[in-house]
Amino acid sequence: MPREAVRESAGGTQSVERALSLLSAFTEEHPERRISELVATTGLGQSTVSRLVGALVNLGYLTHHGRSGLYGIGPRVITLAGIGLNQSPVHQQSRQLAQNLAASLGLGVNVAERHDASLFYLCHFEGANAPRPSTLIGRGGPLHATAMGKALVSELEPTGLRDLIGVEYARYTPHTITSYDELAGALQEVRSRGYATELEELAFGRACVAAPIRDRSGQVVAALSVSGPLSAMNLPARQDELAMIAIEHADQISSSLGYHATVTALPG
Repeated sequence: MPREAVRESAGGTQSVERALSLLSAFTEEHPERRISELVATTGLGQSTVSRLVGALVNLGYLTHHGRSGLYGIGPRVITLAGIGLNQSPVHQQSRQLAQNLAASLGLGVNVAERHDASLFYLCHFEGANAPRPSTLIGRGGPLHATAMGKALVSELEPTGLRDLIGVEYARYTPHTITSYDELAGALQEVRSRGYATELEELAFGRACVAAPIRDRSGQVVAALSVSGPLSAMNLPARQDELAMIAIEHADQISSSLGYHATVTALPG
């Protein structure tokens, strides 16, 4: 390859990396940014940031609020996110079921996959008794502090689990599991009863039950949860009921993905 082409290829790759670093600077905590903030966050020069931001605005990946001078995520990103979701077999098979379940229970119903060491929400529907101010779709979450996360890693081998998330974990509330031994005990419970629970482990005042979703091979590829405020979930009285509902609906999604549980006949 000619030297000029090599330089052009390297420069193009660098521009792409820089543009993606600008997009990555927009987070839940900082959904809008000024040019000066993007410079400080990415470490890029102001002229480079201004040039790339202008291109991203023109392409629809960012929007510019002229009155405030702030930039935010543009419609093209939302379009691509929708395309990605619609390509997911789990999302395709669970969306309507989860929506109907949230409406019938009046609670939140979520479906998530595991991406590396965190869970990733594919579906999120609110019930009348579990409203939220914003969607969870596309957000991540810790595996050790959520019912969804525990369901997702419930069948990992001990070595694989340690390699994935280590042996000490972040504490979010006094109820959060923070050690491998605690987590291993909780996962054994998930395997024995077929569902996971979460009681104020990630956030005060909230509870959740979750069941694993399997693909054709029987591998756990996702999880479905029913969640809401403590008063609406009422786990002391409703845990078994809600767990069976979560398991039943997770099994329906698993069947849609091609999984068929084998039943071993008992000796006569």
